[in-house]
Amino acid sequence: MYESPLEKLLRETRAREEANNLARLASLLSRKKPQNPLAAFLSRTTEKERRKVFLPYYHGDEDEVNAFVSKWADQEKVFIPKALGISDEDDFIYSDKPEYVMTQIRKKYLQDSTVTMVLIGSCTHSRRYVDWEIKTSLRQGEGYTPNGLIGIVLPSQGNRAILPQRFKDNWNKELKNCYARYYSAPNSADQLRGWIEDAFNARLSRAKYIVNTSDMMKYNSVCKICDITH
Repeated sequence: MYESPLEKLLRETRAREEANNLARLASLLSRKKPQNPLAAFLSRTTEKERRKVFLPYYHGDEDEVNAFVSKWADQEKVFIPKALGISDEDDFIYSDKPEYVMTQIRKKYLQDSTVTMVLIGSCTHSRRYVDWEIKTSLRQGEGYTPNGLIGIVLPSQGNRAILPQRFKDNWNKELKNCYARYYSAPNSADQLRGWIEDAFNARLSRAKYIVNTSDMMKYNSVCKICDITH
């Protein structure tokens, strides 16, 4: 079965995490003296927690997305990337039941992620699967806590890009009474980590501003950059 570079990176990241966990466990078991409780506490509090982040993107931007994940997740250890997004091979895409579709997206792709980071290229705004993933990320109700929502413009787009409509519904330039946040590419690991933490905390502090009532896109829309439907 074909494995894309990003899929390979995600698989290798999971394998490294499992190996690191086993190594830490072995180290703990092999210690002859118990660790000082205060030292253990200080060690835990100085570690920078990595959130689990789901990454909607347009597959035409895969090379840039690979580079982004490689730098910020694999090298800089800012976040833990979750599964790749929806594809034409998913059978649930033919369902006319939105609640079922969102449940499948959460189960198969968003999983236990707490933040959704939309990586925005020139044509991302026109993609229906990106819309579905954002709608699922914002889902609220009994048994559902929304993901925090960030949009990051890929470096090829400079400082601006056309936002997916559902993302746009949840953001404004003044950042007043809106849920999402939108940024150009990060300059440092600490900057990106701060954005992710803000989105994580927004799940409670800004959830009342979520706008998610519009229907899921049935088809890809006409790209406003290319003037075609991809």
